[in-house]
Amino acid sequence: MEQKRPSIPMQVQAFRRRNGRPRWPWALVAVLVALLLIWLVPRSPGESPPQPPTPVSMAPVAGPPWLMGNPKGRFTLTLYADLECPFCREYFPQLKRWVGTNADVALQWHHQPLAAHEPAASAEARLAECAAEAGGHAAFWQAVEWVYAHTRSDGLGLPDGLRYPESTPAIEQCMSSERSSAAIRAQAAEATKSGVTATPSLRLLDRETGQAILLQGPIEGDALLSAMDMLTADGPTGTPTSEMPADVVGDMPR
Repeated sequence: MEQKRPSIPMQVQAFRRRNGRPRWPWALVAVLVALLLIWLVPRSPGESPPQPPTPVSMAPVAGPPWLMGNPKGRFTLTLYADLECPFCREYFPQLKRWVGTNADVALQWHHQPLAAHEPAASAEARLAECAAEAGGHAAFWQAVEWVYAHTRSDGLGLPDGLRYPESTPAIEQCMSSERSSAAIRAQAAEATKSGVTATPSLRLLDRETGQAILLQGPIEGDALLSAMDMLTADGPTGTPTSEMPADVVGDMPR
C-alpha cells in the first residue's frame, strides 16, 4: 500500500522558493554601487588628477643659436649670412650637403644683414627667428631654405603679396614684437666686432682644443677639411681666432 507523505505547510514552501532564487544579480548591483561611491568621493585638496604628457611641440625650444648636424660633434661651424645675399643663397645648399656628410660637425647660423640689403634682410631674418621660436631648430632651417628659394636677393626681398606657407598666429605675433629684432641686431653687432665684414663667412671652432679659424667667403668642402686638420694639429693653446690663409679659401660660386 502506498504511504502518504506528510504535507508541508504552505509557509515553509514559500520560504524555500524564496531561498532558492539566485543571488548573483544583487551582488553585481552591490559592486556597481561601491564603485560609484569610490568615484564620487572628493579628493583631498592637494591631490590632482593625473595629467597627460606634454606634447613635444609645446616643450621649450633651446635657441638661438639654431643648429644643424651633430650638436655634440667636435667642430662647430658658424655661418655668418644675410638672407638677401645672392652668394649666401647659392652657397647654403652646398654647405648643408657637406655638413650632412660630416658627422663630427654642427652648423650654427649667425645673422649679419647687410645695410645695402635692408629692410628686406632683417624682415626675412625675423621670419626665420619667429618660425624657430614656434617650431625649433628644424623650423628655422626650413624658413631659411624657403626664403632663399623665393627671394629676389640684393635687397629686393620677397615678391609682393607672397606669404610664408607655414605662418601661424604665433609667428605673426612674434614678427610684430621687438624680441626677434633685438636678437638679430645683437648677432650683427657681435659679427662686426669679431671682424666679419662680408657674407658668407665661416668660423670653424674645435670644441676640444678651443682653437678657431675665421674663413672669409664661401669655402669648399676640401678646404673645410683642411681647416679641421689645421685646428687639430695645433693643439690646445687657448681660444684664438686666426684668419684662414688665402690659398685655402674656395672660389665664389658661379
